[in-house]
Amino acid sequence: MQTPLFRALQAGRYQRQEQIRAIEEHTGRRLICYVSGPSALVSRDDVPPLYDLLQDVREGDDLDLLLHTMGGDVDAAERIVLLLYKTIGRKAQLRVIVPDSAKSAGTLIAVAGDSIVMGPPSELGPIDPQVIVSTNDGQRLNRPAQSYLDGLTYIIDQTKDVELPTAYVPLLGKLDPALIDVCRKALTRSQKFAERFLAERMLRDQNDKITRVATRLNDNKQWLSHGAVINCDEAASIGLNVTYLPTADPLWQNYWRLYCQMKAELHTPTSKLFESHYSSLQMDA
Repeated sequence: MQTPLFRALQAGRYQRQEQIRAIEEHTGRRLICYVSGPSALVSRDDVPPLYDLLQDVREGDDLDLLLHTMGGDVDAAERIVLLLYKTIGRKAQLRVIVPDSAKSAGTLIAVAGDSIVMGPPSELGPIDPQVIVSTNDGQRLNRPAQSYLDGLTYIIDQTKDVELPTAYVPLLGKLDPALIDVCRKALTRSQKFAERFLAERMLRDQNDKITRVATRLNDNKQWLSHGAVINCDEAASIGLNVTYLPTADPLWQNYWRLYCQMKAELHTPTSKLFESHYSSLQMDA
C-alpha cells in the first residue's frame, strides 16, 4: 500500500522530470542533473547512476550537466568527464550548469566542458588538491597539499638560522617523505587534468591560455583558501568560457527552481540525487 509520503515523493519526482523535459525543449539540448549534499564527495560510485542517466543520450547530442558538489576525488571526476565525452562524441557540445557551487573536483568537471553557465549565486573554486593527514591525536583531516609543502619550506628556511635549528628538529623528524611526494604529485595531477581538458574543449583553439588558466585555478597562494569563491566575473577574468544568466532570465529561473527542488529532496548531508527526464536515483554515502 502506498503511503502519503511515498505518493508525495513520487509526485515531486515526476514534477521535476517534467521540468527537465521543458528545459530540454527550450534549449534543444539533453539535460542530466547531479546534486549532492554538503558532505557528499565526488566518488567512483557516481559513475553508474550517471551512466544510467545517459542511456538515451546519443552520440552527437549536445548535453547539459546541472552540477552541485563541494568536491571530491580527482580520479572519479576524470572518469565522469570521460564518460560524458564518450557518450556525446567529439563534435557535440558539453555545457555545465552551476546553479550554486561546483567546488574543487566539481570545478575540474566544469572546466572540462565547452562552456559553463552561471548565475548570481554561482561559484567555482580553486582546484588545488586536498590530502588526508593524521593529527597528533589520531584525527584524519583534509589539508591543502600546497599548504603542507609551504609549511615544510617554512621550517627548512627557519633552520638556516644557526640560532633556531634545535626548535625545529622535532618537527623535521615528524615529516613523512611519502606524504611530501603525494602532495607534489597531487598538485601536478590537478594541473595536468585542467590543462588536458581545457585543451580538448573549452580552450582548444587558444593554446597560449591553457597553462595560464590552469595555473591560476591551481594557485592557492592567490586564493589562500581552498573554499575561496570564484564567481562568474572572476571565472571569466581567469579566461574560462562563462555564460552569465541574470535572475530575471526565465531559463535561469527554471534551472534554479529545479536545483532547489532537488536539493530539498536530499535525505541527509551525504545524499546525492541523480535525475534526467526519465530516471531518478538517490544515493547515501
